[in-house]
Amino acid sequence: MNSASPLVRVEALAPQYADQARDWAARLGLPLDVDDAQFALQLGEGGLQLQLLEEQAPGPVRVDFVEGSAAHRRQFGGGSGQMIAKAVGIQPGIRPSVLDATAGLGRDAFVLASLGCEMLLIERQPLIAALLEDGLARGLADAEVGPVVQRMQLRQGNAIELMQHWQDEPPQVAYLDPMFPHREKSALVKKEMRLFRPFVGDDPDASALLAAALELASHRVVVKRPRKAPSIEGPKPGYSLEGKSSRYDIYPLKKLQR
Repeated sequence: MNSASPLVRVEALAPQYADQARDWAARLGLPLDVDDAQFALQLGEGGLQLQLLEEQAPGPVRVDFVEGSAAHRRQFGGGSGQMIAKAVGIQPGIRPSVLDATAGLGRDAFVLASLGCEMLLIERQPLIAALLEDGLARGLADAEVGPVVQRMQLRQGNAIELMQHWQDEPPQVAYLDPMFPHREKSALVKKEMRLFRPFVGDDPDASALLAAALELASHRVVVKRPRKAPSIEGPKPGYSLEGKSSRYDIYPLKKLQR
């Protein structure tokens, strides 16, 4: 975390979580006991969560694939008929391998993993990556969600650099959802944006991210954008799929086949 980042402390919400709190503090280079912190990374019964420390702050944010909105979408979200499924090329007999280079809290990756895609997630912000790692670990321990989470592998780091120095089999699809200054989202995600915006800002390197993804992916690149936002600077998408609030710009490279 750079020197301009808000001050974050790590705290255990009960004595039995003190050792875990110390471990996370050491891993992330964060203090355990400071009074002037603006945020707290908290360890408790529900796992790891990030809490803004101010009056009338929204509740904490954590990653939960077992209950809540992720579980509801997995059960009732429309399956392979969802627009994101069409965007990455899911068809009968086709489940492409997908690199989610802007993983965030892992929601889109979880949807694709639940539909059968092997997912590699990259998140460059260490705090968000920590929340995601914790959520994946808890999901893995759940009998129903565990098989989905097994298809999700997380790397923490700069996606552009990782893609430029890729050593493994290239993903068939690269999926990008860069931060956008004026994104319109649900109240829940607005709460998360309020927490995360001081850490992640916008994505001024989105065009470099797209260029690296086009160089790496074997079959297509998909970019999620707010519906009325301009395309990322660079090559024009081949086509787009448009929903009520979001749009998927698709850059086809090669036909996906069974």
